Amino acid sequence: MFELPIKEPVLVFTIAMITFFIFPYFMKLLRIPGLIGPILAGVIIGPNGLGLLERSSTIELLGTVGLVFIIFIAGLEMDLDGFKKYKNRSIVFGMLSYWIPQTVGIVISLLLGYNLAAAILIGSILGSHTLLGYPIASRLGIGKSKAITTAVGGSILTDTFALLVLAVITGAAAGQLDIYFGVKLTISLIVFVAIIFLGTPFISRWFFRNVSTEGPTEFIYVMVLLFTAGSLALIAGLQPIIGAFLVGLALNRFIFEQGPLMNRIRFTANAIFIPFFLLSVGMLMDLSVLVANPRAWLLTVAIVFGLLFSKYMASFITSKFYRYSKDERIVIFGLTTPQAAATLAATLVGFNVGLLDQATVNGVIIMILITCIFGPYLVEKYGRKLALIEEQRPIKKGDAPERILIPIANPNTMESLLDLAFVIRQSLSKEHPLYALSVVQRDIWASEGDVAKAEKMLGQAVSYSSGADVPIRVTTRVDRNIAIGINRAIAEERITTLVAGWNGERRAPQKIFGGVIDQVLDQSNVTVLISKLGHPLNTTKRIILVLPNGIDHKPGYWDALATIKQIASNLGATIHCYAIKGFPDTYKAHMREIKPNPPTEVEWVEGWTSLYEDHLPRLMEDDLVVVISARKGTTAWHPQLEKIPGKLAKINPESFIIYYPAEAKEDLRGTRGTELPKEVLLERDYDK
Repeated sequence: MFELPIKEPVLVFTIAMITFFIFPYFMKLLRIPGLIGPILAGVIIGPNGLGLLERSSTIELLGTVGLVFIIFIAGLEMDLDGFKKYKNRSIVFGMLSYWIPQTVGIVISLLLGYNLAAAILIGSILGSHTLLGYPIASRLGIGKSKAITTAVGGSILTDTFALLVLAVITGAAAGQLDIYFGVKLTISLIVFVAIIFLGTPFISRWFFRNVSTEGPTEFIYVMVLLFTAGSLALIAGLQPIIGAFLVGLALNRFIFEQGPLMNRIRFTANAIFIPFFLLSVGMLMDLSVLVANPRAWLLTVAIVFGLLFSKYMASFITSKFYRYSKDERIVIFGLTTPQAAATLAATLVGFNVGLLDQATVNGVIIMILITCIFGPYLVEKYGRKLALIEEQRPIKKGDAPERILIPIANPNTMESLLDLAFVIRQSLSKEHPLYALSVVQRDIWASEGDVAKAEKMLGQAVSYSSGADVPIRVTTRVDRNIAIGINRAIAEERITTLVAGWNGERRAPQKIFGGVIDQVLDQSNVTVLISKLGHPLNTTKRIILVLPNGIDHKPGYWDALATIKQIASNLGATIHCYAIKGFPDTYKAHMREIKPNPPTEVEWVEGWTSLYEDHLPRLMEDDLVVVISARKGTTAWHPQLEKIPGKLAKINPESFIIYYPAEAKEDLRGTRGTELPKEVLLERDYDK
């Protein structure tokens, strides 16, 4: 059991877990990114170090899965709207980041005596890179900045070029390089990409709409897609990481950043599989080769300096051309310096077909170790500076901590309300919990059974929220009037936003939603979102934003725009605005002032009748309608604002949100909301 190397599965896993726990801590003490810890652990305890563990098939399997996860998460977290906006930058950077190192690598290799095929292969090895520092950028909150988006988008080109060159060179080494080989590779690549980008969204939209949304089921579904894409990539003659990245892009809009599913994916990857990948990379190091073979030293020094010079030149030229700051330039350089994924694949394949010798393999592995330490270090150091700069930029939305209250009365709508709360939650308020409330409408002395039921329902809310790694505070109240109980909670907990659900039914013609919601609106000044969500939020393609005439004069208008744009950005949706008798250019200017910037269109609408008859009937099943409304008696109120919830419940039974911005502490409504401005009283043409 204790013979070296250790092969007992339980002991192997125990040693691995100990290294994953201890080494990152030591790296933190040395102010080195913790990501480097497992790599150094692999050097020390691996077959070329102390020999405690061997690089067995099990560690290779887990390491390969970790590599796939790194690339997959990069695809999931990529800002697709930002990529579209900066796609030219990504293309330019990707071309520079591949062809400059490719050229430098060919020159170095030919000078060292390699033949042309081997020189091209070594050049492609230098041209590729692995986004090893991306988890650091994501943790720092800069994953969607323009610099990171440029680097990640460029990685698509660099790794694709590198793996295509690998396929061509290995085909040439095997004597298969002919017209048939090129045609086969081209067709298989086109078919593979079409299957991923057409099939994945179609299947995923059906799955999230019709299949149970239990956590394990969703996670297993995503894993099926991930490794099926990797397998299809192998069949197409590509590496699995290309499939992982493409399926991550295809699922990007279905897995929003703050949801439970994304948290499960990140946790699984960061806790187990990615550390095993880093450990397996460290185990490849054999420093003794440098002592026995001086040529390995020359090769190592040459390719390391060649790589650093060429990657820096690519980031430098791109930064100068697009006016990136020094910090952004170095973060791009740090992200694109590490060599691991495509580098290892190309090196091992080249060694197996006889193009590369043992000295070359060891030189490349040492380059991997150096770049895997150097690149994440730069991302950690300069990414932190970039994050601080990002946080210093002014925003329109209020800087006060946002406290979100979710009254829960129906367990069937609990998850959809919590998902909406996750999406609108500000990044500045992530340290503050959500507040879940259940009000029992009974006599205080005869409510024990109902309180127990309410607490059980709130317990389900805690479980769901913890799956998204979002703190939540629950409370149960007993009150003869539910609306009063909710408003008391708003006052006592200093709530800023209320997220409530509506079933689409009104008990009386004079009511907007129903007794409870109407009372809460009349007696509160906080932001209120009344939602009827008929489809999962993550399947939303487009947000239809209805802007009543004069809504831009409300006190909470800018906060409302910021929240709605945040919803669109987190869901990967576009925004189409209907401006009722408003000025489209004014609203376009308002939209441009607030970040983030999802694709947005503004359309003028003649009146409410035109909205009902000409525009709402054209809604699609994945649309989410958001109406910025106004409380009765306040600025921008119109009688049609009390009718539109009922109209939407009939015209578009799927999903809509009626958004009531926060009001000033003293508004025109009076104590009972009956004092109306004279301009409203004089309005006659209510239906247009």
